[in-house]
Amino acid sequence: MAFTLALVSLAGAIALLLWGTRMVQTGVQRAFGPGLRVFLGHALSNRGKAFLAGAGVTAALQSSTATGLMAAGFAASGLVGLVPALAVMLGANVGTTLIVQLLSFDIAFVSPLLILAGFVMFRRDPGSTAHDLGRAIIGLGLMLLALRQLLELMAPLESSATLRELLRLISVVPLLDVLLAAALTWAMHSSVAVVLLVMSLASHGIVTAETALALVLGANLGSAANPLLEGGGRDDPAARRLPLGNLLNRVVGLGVALPLLPWLSGWLNDVVGDPARAVALFHTGFNLVLAAAFLPLLSPYAALLRRWLPARPAAADPARPLYLDPAAQQVPVIALGGAAREALRLADVLEELLGAARETIGARRAPLGAKALDEVLGRLAGSIRAYLAMLDTESLSEADHRRMREIVTFVTQLDQAGSVARRILLPHAAELWKQGQPLAASGRAELHALLERLVGNLRGAASLFMTEDPRAARLLAEEKAVFRDLESEATRAHLERLRSARPEAVGTSALHLDLLRDIKQINSHIVAAAAYPVLERVGELLPSRVVSQHRDQKKIEAG
Repeated sequence: MAFTLALVSLAGAIALLLWGTRMVQTGVQRAFGPGLRVFLGHALSNRGKAFLAGAGVTAALQSSTATGLMAAGFAASGLVGLVPALAVMLGANVGTTLIVQLLSFDIAFVSPLLILAGFVMFRRDPGSTAHDLGRAIIGLGLMLLALRQLLELMAPLESSATLRELLRLISVVPLLDVLLAAALTWAMHSSVAVVLLVMSLASHGIVTAETALALVLGANLGSAANPLLEGGGRDDPAARRLPLGNLLNRVVGLGVALPLLPWLSGWLNDVVGDPARAVALFHTGFNLVLAAAFLPLLSPYAALLRRWLPARPAAADPARPLYLDPAAQQVPVIALGGAAREALRLADVLEELLGAARETIGARRAPLGAKALDEVLGRLAGSIRAYLAMLDTESLSEADHRRMREIVTFVTQLDQAGSVARRILLPHAAELWKQGQPLAASGRAELHALLERLVGNLRGAASLFMTEDPRAARLLAEEKAVFRDLESEATRAHLERLRSARPEAVGTSALHLDLLRDIKQINSHIVAAAAYPVLERVGELLPSRVVSQHRDQKKIEAG
């Protein structure tokens, strides 16, 4: 029973360590996430800067996966080459070791101070940088607290015959130690936590020095396998170049280091003396040696990866998402950027659908493929909404939440605009042919002009969605009044035709009016997609166009 309770306590301490690591990552992401991405992008001009930037960003985020996703995003968009992206990953691998180096010293006494300072900062304005940094400092304090608990819990386990026998059986085959640590790192999604656990085991003599170093090698292998196993880009081999390249250099390093473990463990024990420090130094040294070995060889290495994984032409399915990388969901600033980029494709598809509507006016039927365009809109919109629903809302800042709402609004409104175009506008336009009374040239020209204006508004909405400029939002919102006036004028003209008792013109006049209403409805969706969120944010959007009775009564009393 005592052994079971000790294991439960051990699991709780590991969970606290993981939670602290997560708090550090999310706190830094909220405070500096976009800035870190910009900094990394500027540093990708050469492999030396890329290596240092990868180490620095990863040390701040405590996640080589997050850094790798940023580099992969730059590489996939063609902004940087594969060589600097691989250099970033070498730096990221070194960056993960820096926090381990810090925690290898006995600084657990500052844990309460860090938690207190972080709590004071966390109580500041939720939108401030101090609030987000407070979260990161609390996380660092929790990591130190968890490490102290691990060290305390390992002391009783040192005398456990059951645990010693289990670890003795595992330690017989170093490769089994590597695979065990790799699987544990994959499950925890944190090589830092696994290496710190190995340090605790080594400091209490629960595992031998050679076994501890083998476990560290496994932790390095597991952290490199995560992006490849769980990342996106499965349909395009080129998207797997970076994670595969990072994994292969780890495998090469493991193949070289594994036979040397008996000598390395003895040498480190003689030089350092402290088993925990020896583990931390080996972890850092392994990644530094790998970086020194591979940095000069990155150009031929990248060429080899390109030969193994050639870019595959894009699939013919236009509804297949191109920028919704599942792995990027771990880093909200990247995931939201990908979702926004995917949302812009909806505007392109809707523009094609409006072009089909223009061709339908005066034609026997809608062009082939119009129905397929509507299906593409619906499927793309559904994919974007499902992707955003999978984001961890707890790791989103207030600005991230606002941007996510804007993306969902943009996607939903354009999807509804496409439905109006496909199910109402196109049938009404085709109905003109069936009436037997062709639309007058002036009426056709008016509808064509309105559809061109609608396309212009759609393009403006797509630009506004990215720039969020209040001036552009006001201009787009004013288009609602333009279309409303046009509909009113067309209604008056239709009533005049009814009074003139010209039944041959009544049918086409009614269809003309229906088409104007359809176009006006689509324009309303376009305005609501991009202009209203911006105007609401700057406080220029009224909650209702209906004047309240209370306000009317005050006007009456004042008059």
